[in-house]
Amino acid sequence: MASKFRSDLTKERTRAAWVFMLPTLLVISFVAGWPLLRTIWFSFTDASLSNMSAAQFTAFENFEFLFKDSSWGTAVKNTLYFAVISVALETVLGLVIALVLNSQIKGKGLLRTAVLIPWAIPTIVSAKMWGWMLHDVYGVINDMLIWVGFIQQPIAWAADPKLAMISVILVDVWKTTPFMALLLLAGLQLMPQECFEAARVDGIHPIRVFWRVTLPLLKPAIIVAVIFRSLDAMRVFDLIYVLTGGSSETMSMSVYARQQLFDFQNVGVGSAASTLLFLMIGLFTIIFLLFGGIKGDKIK
Repeated sequence: MASKFRSDLTKERTRAAWVFMLPTLLVISFVAGWPLLRTIWFSFTDASLSNMSAAQFTAFENFEFLFKDSSWGTAVKNTLYFAVISVALETVLGLVIALVLNSQIKGKGLLRTAVLIPWAIPTIVSAKMWGWMLHDVYGVINDMLIWVGFIQQPIAWAADPKLAMISVILVDVWKTTPFMALLLLAGLQLMPQECFEAARVDGIHPIRVFWRVTLPLLKPAIIVAVIFRSLDAMRVFDLIYVLTGGSSETMSMSVYARQQLFDFQNVGVGSAASTLLFLMIGLFTIIFLLFGGIKGDKIK
């Protein structure tokens, strides 16, 4: 009898949840679903800004063009390189900051607020600010490096083909590491303290406690943080476009799609590039969920 009551209660809660979620799902379907489907449709046509209403179906011609275009291949490599390096650095640095903020130190509240300042600054503002700081004539970074003797003459960091991507990654790490630290700090504060108290009583070295206790317990939070940050990194646009002007050395897939859509007015190819980016992000998410330790709502 009790089991039947719980089953009926669960079904009633599920129905109520769907009723409350339905308006939101309808809005999302209209706001995001329709533009997505329209973009996918345009990727199979010869649409341009001047003939979108009279676009003709061209099958996979736009995708064939992308696979033959060296600029698209470069954009894919740049995007993957940026995502892997920046997310790896942000995860390590974010974990270090989260461990410091989670410790018993004086002024912890003020330190947490200060750490979040880079993340709170809009990306375009950050890119413009760092663009001036990295400028070869007006930039303070060059003045500081010359003063300490690290370099002999000013460097155009964002304009140098060999240094442009490194500059973009460093700016992104500066801005987004607080986001990773915030997510990981939340995971640290949800950990059961009994494990750490037992380790202290047993006299286990803190480094061993970190590798054997803290890191395994923090794995779900790390996976979620890496997924969220990776999805954002793979569709990077504003930071690269503002800081480097979308040069070929730093062009991402989003910048390439924007170039095809607006500069070349080729809606078909631009939509195909956007569709491939969407598919790559979806595939990455599925693979990470399957092999990263999370399946549905269960954690290994």
